[in-house]
Amino acid sequence: MDLKLKDKVVLVTGGTGGIGTAIVKAFLEEGAKVAFSSTSQAKIDALLPTLNAPEGSVAGFVADMSVEEQIKGFVEAAKAHFGTIDIVVPNAGYEGKAHPVQDMDLPLFEKTYMLNVFSVMLMMKYAAPTLIEKKSGAIVVVASAAAYEPTAGNSAYVSSKYAVAGLTKCVALELGPVGVHVNYVCPGPVDTPMMLRIEKDFFGDMPHEEAMALLAGQYALDKRYAKPEEVATAVVYLSSEVSSHTTGMGMHVDSKVSAPN
Repeated sequence: MDLKLKDKVVLVTGGTGGIGTAIVKAFLEEGAKVAFSSTSQAKIDALLPTLNAPEGSVAGFVADMSVEEQIKGFVEAAKAHFGTIDIVVPNAGYEGKAHPVQDMDLPLFEKTYMLNVFSVMLMMKYAAPTLIEKKSGAIVVVASAAAYEPTAGNSAYVSSKYAVAGLTKCVALELGPVGVHVNYVCPGPVDTPMMLRIEKDFFGDMPHEEAMALLAGQYALDKRYAKPEEVATAVVYLSSEVSSHTTGMGMHVDSKVSAPN
């Protein structure tokens, strides 16, 4: 199936993380051009040679997604480099820390919201004018199954994902009339370093296989975490013209039988 992504210009935040790298690779495999952000030039330099991408098809930019001017700078630099913007994938996020509400630290709560909600809003803010002018394009936010499943002791992360789901649905209504479809993916646990940090936060020194059995044992399919590539495939699909009549939807990527959104 031709997803019609060849030469489309894609912006991906958090491109050197587990899911982010998988998303970058998936778009490159479809012939797209990709600009990705990272907080580290060293991580960018380490990733680029592994992509085996055609010359001129990928570029990395250092940008802190907790700083508005750097988010704006990333969007502007990516557009200047490739000449336009077609697809925006706000992927960068933060798992926060598990605390009961009586022990919650306000700066930690604010950091979680900055990366999981406000940075997404700012990516949309600065990329939207180009998409509106073109009357086409897509935005796909990497949210979480936590947007629908509250977890005791994880209020900062979970509530931030509820918030970003609501934000995305609102923007879908705003940009739909000009031809831009806006959706979000909701992965459950994904086999990345972030998931190992979450296991440590919740279960201490419990072996990985035991923690995964607890968290993924309820799934209808394989009792395992999702692979980053499975999340990337969902992002690519929702970014493509094949899904152009789908907007405001949260696609679950967790093999769990979920209630309707």
